[in-house]
Amino acid sequence: MEKRTGWREAFSYIKIIVIAACCAAFLSRVVVVNAQIPSGSMERTIMVGDRIFGNRLAYINEEPKRFDIVIFRPPGDESKLYIKRVIGLPGEKVEVIDGEVYINDAREPLDDSFVAEMPKGDAGPYVVPLDCYFMMGDNRNHSEDSRFWEQPFVSRDRIEAKAGFRYFPFDKMGLVE
Repeated sequence: MEKRTGWREAFSYIKIIVIAACCAAFLSRVVVVNAQIPSGSMERTIMVGDRIFGNRLAYINEEPKRFDIVIFRPPGDESKLYIKRVIGLPGEKVEVIDGEVYINDAREPLDDSFVAEMPKGDAGPYVVPLDCYFMMGDNRNHSEDSRFWEQPFVSRDRIEAKAGFRYFPFDKMGLVE
């Protein structure tokens, strides 16, 4: 009798471990992205070493909006995940003049008060194709983003998630905005 009880108990533990592993795999493939920030391209908003969860379900019924922070696969590289801010939307003209971003020849630049330091340089103009986005880091002077890529636009299908919740470091835990 003890042999059977021992095997049953071992089997019940194995069953729990398998179910937990399947749930974790499902969550990471369908619901969340777990990301660690490797560079300073989003500094002051997100710092090097921060760990965040991204919501894979955020864009099921809506499209990314300007200033959303998204996790995506950059053009030409399937192996990496980048995190940047959406700046240009499909069909828009984006131009950077003296470090300031202008959309569709507007007289006033975008309000980018979240930017770490006064941006420098010029780029564009770029016309964002349909179903694509123009991305920039918040630390504009130290960000490898749409301005510098051979293919400057991120297609909608390469966006993995909307940045959601910073869980490390613990003293900065909270929503990513």
